Amino acid sequence: MLILAPISSIIALLFAGYLVYRIMKFSPGDENMVKIQRAIQEGASSYIKRQYSVIAIFFAAIFVLLLFLSKKGYLPIFVPFAFLTGGFFSALAGFIGMKVATEANVRTTNAARVSLNKGLGVAFSSGSVMGLTVVGLGLLDLSAWYYFLEYWYTHTHILWFTHTDIILDVGRRIQQITATMLTFEMGASLMALFARVGGGIYTKAADVGADLVGKVEAGIPEDDLRNPAVIADNVGDNVGDVAGMGADLYESYVGSIVATMVLAVAGGFGLKGVMIPLLMASVGVIASIAGTFFVKTKEKAEQGELLSALRRGIFVSAILVAAASFFIIKTLLPGNIGVYWAVIVGLLAGLIIGFSTEFFTSAKYAPTRSIADSSLSGGAPVMISGISVGMFSTAIPVLTIGAAILASYFLASAGCAEAVKFNAGLYGVGIAAVGMLSTLGITLATDAYGPVADNAGGIAEMSHQAPIVRERTDALDSLGNTTAATGKGFAIGSAALTALALIAAFKDEIHHLGTELSVSLLNPYVLVGLFIGAMLPFFFASLTMKAVSRAAQSIVTEVRRQFREIKGLMEGRTSPDYASCVTICTKAAQKEMIVPSLIAIASPIVVGLLLGPESIIGLLSGALASGFVLAIFMANSGGAWDNAKKYVERGAHGGKNSPAHKALVMGDTVGDPFKDTSGPSLNILIKLMSMVSVVFASFILAHSLIK
Repeated sequence: MLILAPISSIIALLFAGYLVYRIMKFSPGDENMVKIQRAIQEGASSYIKRQYSVIAIFFAAIFVLLLFLSKKGYLPIFVPFAFLTGGFFSALAGFIGMKVATEANVRTTNAARVSLNKGLGVAFSSGSVMGLTVVGLGLLDLSAWYYFLEYWYTHTHILWFTHTDIILDVGRRIQQITATMLTFEMGASLMALFARVGGGIYTKAADVGADLVGKVEAGIPEDDLRNPAVIADNVGDNVGDVAGMGADLYESYVGSIVATMVLAVAGGFGLKGVMIPLLMASVGVIASIAGTFFVKTKEKAEQGELLSALRRGIFVSAILVAAASFFIIKTLLPGNIGVYWAVIVGLLAGLIIGFSTEFFTSAKYAPTRSIADSSLSGGAPVMISGISVGMFSTAIPVLTIGAAILASYFLASAGCAEAVKFNAGLYGVGIAAVGMLSTLGITLATDAYGPVADNAGGIAEMSHQAPIVRERTDALDSLGNTTAATGKGFAIGSAALTALALIAAFKDEIHHLGTELSVSLLNPYVLVGLFIGAMLPFFFASLTMKAVSRAAQSIVTEVRRQFREIKGLMEGRTSPDYASCVTICTKAAQKEMIVPSLIAIASPIVVGLLLGPESIIGLLSGALASGFVLAIFMANSGGAWDNAKKYVERGAHGGKNSPAHKALVMGDTVGDPFKDTSGPSLNILIKLMSMVSVVFASFILAHSLIK
């Protein structure tokens, strides 16, 4: 049955290739449109090339460190190489998504000249390429490593650092395999964190700078060629919201699968338990492809109809996964059908979080409209109401995830032997996360299409298309804000379940090393770790927000300088220096992403060495609790501010350039780094810290100052 994993991955990649072929068949439009698109494409490629060259240095350093630890006997020899492949495939997924998005944006604009449905088709096809590339590459790398390691540990038993033969029983062999594969996920997560933080700083610095000087001070439209930061802003949509998001959800996807595989043996499910998450992911690929054929809409569709078109595809995929998972689990674990119900719990939890996110971020509903109404009283009420909506919006996701944890735990552990009941329950939690992300091929498509629609609107504005074209692209863009927030909710919700499974994997790894941990809250080391962990997401968010602020200030200064010094710029007689803003954003992103990213790697190692492994349990638990809630708050506040602004731009409360609109631009300016830089990076932070803890467990145990 495991052969389904590589077959499904190849099907996903082939279908993604077919979609690319279809996208490229659409005309990119007139010469003016193509010229703008090429400027965006060149800026995005330049940024990615520079970012990946910086990241390569860090990966090389960590590879050498892991190689040294494996030589000393702390890690299997394959760990450093798994780490590299994880980072490589995460980067590749983001790169492919970005390249396709920069080709699809102008084609979406041109298709929108024909009809709304044509524009939706091109943009959604681009998003589908991102989604299917992520799941295809993820499954390909996971299955390749599994087959190789299974063969190695079954037939050779040679540990190169001791040059001795050992015989591994099935349980220990699977433990070695999954421990190595977990490092593959560590590489993917580190790459995702760099991509999310760096891309988020870039895109929001450009966006904030362009909005504050262009919209508020100069009073020109959002996407106006007179604005020196407009190209950098459009580049940012691709490097942050496409490449960064692709790398982010790639690691979420493989992380949930690997974490569940790690828990299978401890839960008493053996090799069959290891197979289930891989098989579910394989079925999810086919279901996601099937769901894409149901995403269609009619001309002059309202937001509700557009949203229904996207939902239709997701619902079809979820139903197919639910049906197929029943037969998979019934066949492999006939005595524990509770594991299947844990899958259903995960699917339902994902849908509930999606609906909750839509309610709090869509202008169709009262929370976002209340922010728009508050703009009549000025900027301060906009800030207060946006923060209030974000805080209130955390209740449903937290209660949903709490219910999902309890339900999946008890369903999966029902009927299990007392000795493995706890670990069987945690396996159920991991399976719920796999269920939530099993349809990622299409849920990511609904997210990744948003930046393409946003760029398409910008190209329509800059190339002076007919008003109907901008109207259509704005409808797609506004929907993209809601689906993007929903995608972030999915990623954050699955991160909570996956991080819990990873904390259990760390405890299990310490147990395998011959040490039992006392994780009572009365243990002062656990309590201190808990406080430090709860603080870290706020500290991390502060660093990333400050980084956006510094970079944005540089863009504001540069845009003001050009408006002041370039004669005829505001009249449209001369062109601004777009390249200078692109360069400023690129340099700032590369510089500012380093320190926040290193926190995720260093904090569990430093805390473990100083305070012992029990403090790591507290650290990871505190970071999980506060990071999950903070991420939901920031993502939903940002989405609500953005959609409240767009609601007014469509004519409410005086429309564009009214006092209400200017107040909401301020709210959106704060919300941008909330929802696109700090918020989405937090789910990677809590998982990466957990994976680093597992990988370095034996080293920490051997060298901790507290024994």
